[in-house]
Amino acid sequence: MLASEPETLRPVSYTPASGVVAMGDQQAIDYDVVVIGAGFGGMYMLYRLRQLGFTARAVEAADDVGGTWYWNRYPGARCDVESVEYSYSFDAQLQQDWVWTERYAAQPEILRYAQHVADRFDLRRDISFMSRVDAATFDDTAATWTVDVSGQHAGTLRSRFLVSAVGCLSSTNWPDIPGRDTFAGDRYHTGQWPHHEVDFTGKVVGVIGTGSSGIQSIPIIAQQAEHLYVFQRTPNYTVPAHNRPMPAEELAELKARYDEIRAIDRTLSGGFGAQYPRGTVGAMDVSDEERAAEYQRRWDIGGFTYLGGFTDALLSKESNFTAAEFVRGKIREIVTDPEVAALLSPDHVIACKRLCFDTGYYETYNRPNVTLVDIHDGGIEEITPTGLRAGGADYALDALVFATGFDAMTGTLLRMDIRGPELSLREAWSAGPRTYLGLGVHGIPNFFVITGPGSPSVLTNMIMSIEQHVEWIGDCLAAMRAGGQQRIEATEDAQDQWVGYVNAVADATLFPTCNSWYLGANVPGKTRVFMPLPGLPPYREQCDAVAANGYEGFVLA
Repeated sequence: MLASEPETLRPVSYTPASGVVAMGDQQAIDYDVVVIGAGFGGMYMLYRLRQLGFTARAVEAADDVGGTWYWNRYPGARCDVESVEYSYSFDAQLQQDWVWTERYAAQPEILRYAQHVADRFDLRRDISFMSRVDAATFDDTAATWTVDVSGQHAGTLRSRFLVSAVGCLSSTNWPDIPGRDTFAGDRYHTGQWPHHEVDFTGKVVGVIGTGSSGIQSIPIIAQQAEHLYVFQRTPNYTVPAHNRPMPAEELAELKARYDEIRAIDRTLSGGFGAQYPRGTVGAMDVSDEERAAEYQRRWDIGGFTYLGGFTDALLSKESNFTAAEFVRGKIREIVTDPEVAALLSPDHVIACKRLCFDTGYYETYNRPNVTLVDIHDGGIEEITPTGLRAGGADYALDALVFATGFDAMTGTLLRMDIRGPELSLREAWSAGPRTYLGLGVHGIPNFFVITGPGSPSVLTNMIMSIEQHVEWIGDCLAAMRAGGQQRIEATEDAQDQWVGYVNAVADATLFPTCNSWYLGANVPGKTRVFMPLPGLPPYREQCDAVAANGYEGFVLA
């Protein structure tokens, strides 16, 4: 049951820890910190601020916690990081108490976990649900944010600091297809799925998009639909998840090793998983037979570990080709129609787009009620009241599913009008996102971003990256309070150097070689910039060094 909500936006009755004084003039502000979003980032930020004795209020558009896992309820929605690792590590007893039922948790279970965390730590009393931050303006003289909120708890909040916890995948991307709003049948987006069960039995369904949400949902929709048409612009690589129930004895064994698992998680990029050791040699340093055997072994394990067998999968085109060709070989083995298999076989670098996991995806194309429609060259010409037209052919549809992803990493941030003393965030990012450490933005003081552009974020186990950012922000605010400082801003020079560093690291890899949402390529008109930073361990060390050196690269006053 949800905790009762306050009728208006107002400070909570929270007493700072003994001996801790709240920051700044409390008559001039409502809260020390306003947090935008109540997903995993926002919830942990609230918890951490409370532990440090700061007052805080989160503003959340949904009617409950969960973020991505609140909205993404499409058939087959499932995490691609193993359950025991895609969970908070900040509370040892929480780790031991929660019982995961599957190797890869499905959306309902992850949402229940988020709700359990909110209940366990009484977080909802500090969250204004069904409300949105429309704008936020920083007053440089008073070092104070004025935050405009609409929705159920409309009003104005004043705070010393503003923290974005909106997540990286929270703004749905609706493709601009002529006639999109004329379709008379049922229309869905995987990122805004209804909260009730959707039954496609007896219906002719079209799915647009074959990214992660399409790959997860297509096999399930195919089992229900009278006929399913999949409209594919670009095929994606996917490997088996090999999901299964989690036996109690296995879960107990993993929980006994949690300290070891978490230590490894904090040093891994890509969510490869702590349970499967990474390879120590390049793919071309072994024989063809050894290489194929290693790919097969990791294919049988499933998940991200497939690319963990060799050290250079995303550094060497030659090595990457061998990993990609192995998957293409699997597609040819599984899909019985050679023409369909060819259409499903990507020709780009494997993992320059996020590697997907599936349960029976390629097998689905052997079903007589599934048709793959290639729209790579001509796209979709028009959506009509009765279906759509592609390649000069008309497809009559009862339901249409847009599995077209998100305006990733920057979409939700830029929909709000966030303004510093002299420029807005939209102006600061007009040529692409620019940050220092992915945490701060020059020109926007007292503003922090959790897992923002310029940090490893989506190239990692997100909860581990969230915890690292939240703890860094909390420690920074505590250090400022101890030093009597009320204003912090990244310098332009530090930001420029960081952006150059992120670009240099990305350019040393194969990530930027294809059009992906990492680059914003899925959103027409969006500036092409590789947004996440490859490499988690050195990033954590750099953040620690910045803090140890008195928050070097920031100006504190």
